[in-house]
Amino acid sequence: MEKSVATLDKGTICSSWNYCYQRLATGSIDGMLAIFDSYDPDSSVFNCSSRTKVHKGIIVKVVWVPPEFGDAVACICSDGALSLWEEVSEDGHSVQWKLCKCFQSKSGRVLDIQFGLSSTSLKLVAAYSDGYIKVYELQDPLELKNWQLQADFQNVIDSVSKFGKVSCSSASVSWIPQRCERQQLSFVLGYNSDAPQLNSSKVWEFDQAHQRWLPVAELALPSGNADQVYAVAWAPNIGRPYEIIAVATQKGLAIWHVGLHPDADGRLSVEVAALLSGHGGEVWQMEWDMSGMTLATTGSDGLVRLWQSNLNGVWHQQAAFQPTSL
Repeated sequence: MEKSVATLDKGTICSSWNYCYQRLATGSIDGMLAIFDSYDPDSSVFNCSSRTKVHKGIIVKVVWVPPEFGDAVACICSDGALSLWEEVSEDGHSVQWKLCKCFQSKSGRVLDIQFGLSSTSLKLVAAYSDGYIKVYELQDPLELKNWQLQADFQNVIDSVSKFGKVSCSSASVSWIPQRCERQQLSFVLGYNSDAPQLNSSKVWEFDQAHQRWLPVAELALPSGNADQVYAVAWAPNIGRPYEIIAVATQKGLAIWHVGLHPDADGRLSVEVAALLSGHGGEVWQMEWDMSGMTLATTGSDGLVRLWQSNLNGVWHQQAAFQPTSL
């Protein structure tokens, strides 16, 4: 029997789930950030605990900060503004959400962000509409307002090449899921733009020795460097001798295997493990389960599809869900 667990505000267009504390954050067209909580541990019903006006325009994306750093949410708005909001309680008053950081940029609009957690720090990567990537680092784990720009570069393999005025309508970024303290800090990012060199998804890895980010892999199908990227998702690794990254482009959904050990040039081996079709349109969002064995996708066809690999490494659609109205 179907059951409603939360009634979202009218005009809600984005959401983010806090797995650790079982909380839901949503953003709406009127610039309101809403937080939903379940006050009864035996109930799966979530009620709105707070609403905060964070922008005069539309909130297009909300992302929770990793729980180790407190209760905070980053918001991207339709004009490209990026702000960080933190839940605070002062002088015994009720809990409120307050602005703790605005990330200013003169170069372009923020299209996508993700937080990356290493053994020593918290980082935030932001993809901008001019094809540039900015990586920020939190200076004090107890002060979410203290961020420093660590790097600023374009999403191209050849660092010598610089592209002038470009138009990027969207971007997608995904950090490598943390599994041990000694792993390299990496993320994958792709653009939907009018510049083919920017579009292809690239894996960026932090070179600790030289304190810079380097492209170590490019996920592009043969003769497909110009494919606009709609979404990327890096799968958790629980013991595989390779990484798995899903990339959705205008040609469909590709599952990539990425090697763990670089060659003499510092590049990682890449291989297309599967090309999946079924959505019949753009794929907007992808999410892996905690084991990295099941991929959930949704797109313009309005369906949620689950994909799995069998014991022979053959990928197939496991299920498809269609939204229903209660």
